[in-house]
Amino acid sequence: MASGKSMHPVRGSERHLLKGASVVGPAPANERLDVTVRVRPRTPLPDPQAVAAGQAPMSHDEYEQTFGASPQDLAKVEAFAKANNLSIIETSPARRTVILSGTVAEFDKAFGVTLQRHEHADVTFRGRTGPVNVPDDLKDIVEGVFGLDDRPFAKPHYTIRHSDQKTPHAATSTFEATQVAQLYNFPPGLNGQGQTIGIIELGGGYRPADLRAFFNREHLPMPRVLSVSVDGGGNHPGADADVEVVLDIEVAGAAAPGATIVVYFAPDATDQSFLDALTQAIHDRVHNPSVISISWGGLEQGPTVSFQQQFNQALQTASLLGITVCVAAGDNGAADLGPNEWDKAAHADFPASSPFALACGGTNLKASGTTIAQETVWNQGFADTQNDSFGSTGGGVSEVFPLPSWQAHAGVPKSVNSGNAGRGVPDVRATPTPPRVTIS
Repeated sequence: MASGKSMHPVRGSERHLLKGASVVGPAPANERLDVTVRVRPRTPLPDPQAVAAGQAPMSHDEYEQTFGASPQDLAKVEAFAKANNLSIIETSPARRTVILSGTVAEFDKAFGVTLQRHEHADVTFRGRTGPVNVPDDLKDIVEGVFGLDDRPFAKPHYTIRHSDQKTPHAATSTFEATQVAQLYNFPPGLNGQGQTIGIIELGGGYRPADLRAFFNREHLPMPRVLSVSVDGGGNHPGADADVEVVLDIEVAGAAAPGATIVVYFAPDATDQSFLDALTQAIHDRVHNPSVISISWGGLEQGPTVSFQQQFNQALQTASLLGITVCVAAGDNGAADLGPNEWDKAAHADFPASSPFALACGGTNLKASGTTIAQETVWNQGFADTQNDSFGSTGGGVSEVFPLPSWQAHAGVPKSVNSGNAGRGVPDVRATPTPPRVTIS
């Protein structure tokens, strides 16, 4: 802790011991970690309710000069880091981010925390309880500190249908991605040429041979697929998350084969990795994605308040820059938890519940030729608890974000938990039935 300076908690940074977790000992004092510090914008972001419809997008330069971090604020964070023997890995005014590196002991002292090893089910992680603290001269500057605690937050949102499943709720057929595009009247003359689709992935990877096999089978050109490393992550196939990664690429590439697909790989599903991947994609001036796809999320009540605020601000930034961010609404219904975890309350999924996300839900679809014959809500319930291969569309009413003005006349019901008027999800829906994915 900085000598002679009183410390102040970062607003919304409080952590509690995860339900069912236990502390098994201190985190190793010499363990090295990188931490992301988010600072305030130089000008407060506009009131979400006051943003005019049809407002022209800002350029990256305009955004950075208006809403990026000020050089003075960044310099104060860097001075704090040097005073506490922390290395400065990266500073980004546009992302309002300073990434610091040091040991557990150094971060404990610098931010007034006690990092310990926590166990929860079969997961061991570095955890903390209470707030993160900063000195007087940073209390109005620092809005979030991420990476001290590396408990997992987000999960991939996909459901596997096994060929031997026999249940009255199971889907009886699958659609190819091109069929889905046709059924939903995607403009046949447009293929995404000149556009970049960004995809956020928190683990897993793809093999080019698998992608080529898929697009060859679909008689489609192989799109240009690139990977970008975030926080040391990369395209590392061989994990369960491969299904999500490959599915995301194949669906996007089949619907828009002329677009470039850039996959932003973060190393894990922590709040730090998730936020860093999103801000890196939003502020990527090299690839300039116009659309970002997120098929990951978690219980709205899971992360810290500061993480939700910073992630929501990042989504608002995307909106100001004219970038559409599509987010899966979840695949465990209003529970937003697996059948063995459900607490019998209704939960929306975050970040789909952010008012700046285009929340995407699921339906069951029956087609007659090239026409939709019937479409109903996707709800297969918890029919297969052993391999969790069924599910239902996420959705509901947010307990975090109020009802936005643009949903004032949408008939969103009040929360069944609290009676509050909140942001309703999803915004759009489509069949979640995946194409035939091949992973070698």
